[in-house]
Amino acid sequence: MAERRWWLRGVLLVSVLLLAAAGAAAAFIWQQLTAAYQEPGPAAAASRIQVPQGASVRTVLAQLAGQGAVRDARAVEWYLRLEGLHPRIQAGTYELPAHASPAQILLLFEQGKVILEQLTVVEGATFNDFLELLAHEPDVTHTLAGKTPAQVMAALGHPDENPEGRFFPDTYKFAANTPDTVILGLAYERMRAELAAAWSAHRPQLPFDDPASALILASMVEKEAQLKSERARIAGVFVNRLRKGMRLQSDPTVIYGLGARYDGEIHTRDLLADTPYNTYTRAGLPPTPIALPGRESLIAAVQPDETGELYFVATGLGDGAHHFSKTLLEHNSAVKAYLARLRQQRAAAAVARP
Repeated sequence: MAERRWWLRGVLLVSVLLLAAAGAAAAFIWQQLTAAYQEPGPAAAASRIQVPQGASVRTVLAQLAGQGAVRDARAVEWYLRLEGLHPRIQAGTYELPAHASPAQILLLFEQGKVILEQLTVVEGATFNDFLELLAHEPDVTHTLAGKTPAQVMAALGHPDENPEGRFFPDTYKFAANTPDTVILGLAYERMRAELAAAWSAHRPQLPFDDPASALILASMVEKEAQLKSERARIAGVFVNRLRKGMRLQSDPTVIYGLGARYDGEIHTRDLLADTPYNTYTRAGLPPTPIALPGRESLIAAVQPDETGELYFVATGLGDGAHHFSKTLLEHNSAVKAYLARLRQQRAAAAVARP
């Protein structure tokens, strides 16, 4: 019996030692897995990763290991399994900080903190300019290729609406692979909001009574004004001429009406050629906007300066300024001065050419 007791004690001792060893080994392994998940990664510099739609955690971890952002993808995967964690991997392009841990990287994916690309539409651009920018943007998903403006507006849910002037010029930030329709939709809603805000503060007794007309006038102001300080003054000239029934005689409207026929200069024949946009041959505002106006031009159109001025012409001094006049006599004198400066500049340029 004594020998049996010693044998049982030996077995128990060995079992305890084995369990202790197993526990120590398990603790060591768990410590290693935790470190693999939480400790800083090996990447010495920031990097980018493109996560495709529907990518699994295993696939993304392998991709991270392949580009040197994670040391042991399998260890991270085992840690997630043992902890019962199921990170949601959102598609997109991500910026990974230097030495980011797998925990930090997976949190970026879960939060969807993708890199935002950007596209800038300048004030005074046309709708076609906007479409061209989108068509040449590599990070946009192109769905509108080959569509006419009318088809584009139908795709945006605004059929039978002329697109010119209906999109706000600004810098738009978006995740890679965003559809072009989404960006256009943002710009459309932004212009609707900006126009509504401007119109809500319009002055009484303007020679038009709807925001659509204000948008047309704002587009003309945008194309005429090179200096922000002159926007409201130029709008005031157009408003005064509308009140008096005078033709607006705006060169940018003529250019817009010429379309592809415009060769970089306005000729006398262009001013005489009647189109719906020729404000030399037709009275009133043109039928649609001629560009995408910004906020300042929208405000100028509904809050024009009341100066009594009826004319303006470029000074030709190279600063974008205009000379404003109340009388035709003064205006004609300013036009002569402008043409004289223009001739001098052309003569000087001809002499300077080798």
